[in-house]
Amino acid sequence: MTDEHAQPARHPGNQRFRATALLVLLAAAVIALPTCRSTKHKADTETARIGMLNERLGDEIMVAGQMVHTGAPVVLWADPGGYDAYRVERRFAPPEESAWPEIEGAIGSPNRFGLRREGLDSETLERVRGGGWTLEDLQESVDQFVLHYDVSGTSKQCFKILHDRRGLSVHFLLDIDGTIYQTLDVKEKAWHATRANDRSVGIEIAHIGAYETVPGTPLETWYQRDRLGYWINLPNWMGDGGVRTPGFVGRPASTRFAEGEINGRHLVQPDFTPEQYESLTRLTAALCTVLPRIKCDYPLNELGEPLSRVMTDAEFDRFRGVLGHQHVQDNKVDPGPAMDWERVISGAQAILRRDD
Repeated sequence: MTDEHAQPARHPGNQRFRATALLVLLAAAVIALPTCRSTKHKADTETARIGMLNERLGDEIMVAGQMVHTGAPVVLWADPGGYDAYRVERRFAPPEESAWPEIEGAIGSPNRFGLRREGLDSETLERVRGGGWTLEDLQESVDQFVLHYDVSGTSKQCFKILHDRRGLSVHFLLDIDGTIYQTLDVKEKAWHATRANDRSVGIEIAHIGAYETVPGTPLETWYQRDRLGYWINLPNWMGDGGVRTPGFVGRPASTRFAEGEINGRHLVQPDFTPEQYESLTRLTAALCTVLPRIKCDYPLNELGEPLSRVMTDAEFDRFRGVLGHQHVQDNKVDPGPAMDWERVISGAQAILRRDD
């Protein structure tokens, strides 16, 4: 070993000096900690000045008043171009025809949503009925995420029909370009799926629907074919359909129409767009994280395939997870045979594992 690698002699005095120095440094660090924290707090306070605007990133949904990131494009009801289910008046009627006195006879109630009541004791009910839901309250009450297709084709048209004409509501709309519109805080009881309303979150996926045949149905004109496959042909009266992405052309994720039986009906259905699958997967992962009683799973039959019928009362009462309107009511078939349940749920599970 050369001299430059030789170890210094260990002298007792050197060891005592080092020990004393170390104690002094530790004491100084401990004394300095409150000063560091107070300095950081002061810096944060000075940065966040009163009246300063705090911009959203654009992927947040609202859950019991708290912002939750999804990784997907989200437009809240309070955002420019958003769809606000809290408002009483019609969204797409002329002002003189949209106020409550003009529409009272058409929809029956100024509100399109209600209060989640199922499982709440009287004390909790009294506390939350004024809007005082905590995230913890909601986590105990919500355990299902219900998927619909809207039979409207775009989210703008869906909100027009749902809110303005039918007096109903849903928490989320998912447009053909993957944009998610949130119309209500998840704490509200949206009117979208009868017996599931109290315990569920609902989403309307923009899609013209599933039918027993193609000829003579909207599928015949709504989907056109070119060398790349099918594309969504919005009717002229719809213009751009309110789709947020300029010049967007929606294409089904599959080049073939799906066929299958739902609640005793043999149906044909084009697939959803890849952009819708991506956003739905991310939203599912976010909801299963922030509302953990929603299990990241979907109903299966005895063969391990997606359940294609309505659930019995016992099955429905037990089920916690992601399901379709077809599983809630026997007269519904959405989201239909084209829904790739495995794509959505496996993708969401992968996100959950990655972020765990």
